[in-house]
Amino acid sequence: MNVEIGASILSADFAHLAEDMLRIEKAGIDFFHIDIMDGRFVPNITIGPDVLKDIRRITSLVLDVHLMIEDPFNWTDRFIAAGADKLTLHIETIEASVLRRRAARLKAKGIKLGVSLNPDTPLRRIESVLDVVDFVLVMSVNPGFGGQKFIIGVLPKVKALRRVFSGDIAIDGGIDNITAKKVVKAGANVLASGSYIFKSPCPEEAIRRLRYTAGNRKCMRGGCRIA
Repeated sequence: MNVEIGASILSADFAHLAEDMLRIEKAGIDFFHIDIMDGRFVPNITIGPDVLKDIRRITSLVLDVHLMIEDPFNWTDRFIAAGADKLTLHIETIEASVLRRRAARLKAKGIKLGVSLNPDTPLRRIESVLDVVDFVLVMSVNPGFGGQKFIIGVLPKVKALRRVFSGDIAIDGGIDNITAKKVVKAGANVLASGSYIFKSPCPEEAIRRLRYTAGNRKCMRGGCRIA
């Protein structure tokens, strides 16, 4: 299964967001991961639909919108209208039965739908929705802030999930060239990385190393190799 690499804009320079995103896009990522925080579900506040609409004008890459918010169903249509290509809802903020009922309508709007769970949330919380979502996002840090250390204890969860789920398994939090290898070996195939890419003095090299350690021996852009 091919591994996709996304850059989390939580680690971008928001004073120069457009330039920073275009710099990272040119470096060779597959998508942008965008954390939406409301200061309630997580202790931080980021951006809303109006900013996402402006971001949509900056790039043609997939916008993977991660709703770290309470009452996400009150916002899904607005974020889709603003340009989201993928939406992720946290199981801690919704009822699984409601997600089942609403999944088809959301996906009919042309987005891919995912469900996320925090490091301490057991897999059983999402078992009943695995057949209605396109992907699962496993948090490998406690959500709310960038630059956190990867929680190694999520690896058994990823392995267990891969045994019962054939769709995309994404990982968000503490992803670098070392942890990327571990999570891909466990069964993940979509990696969201923030600080490791945006804060790197050479983003192109950081992305190449992520691809290499994830098992893609050749870079997807340029065909270069890393010794």
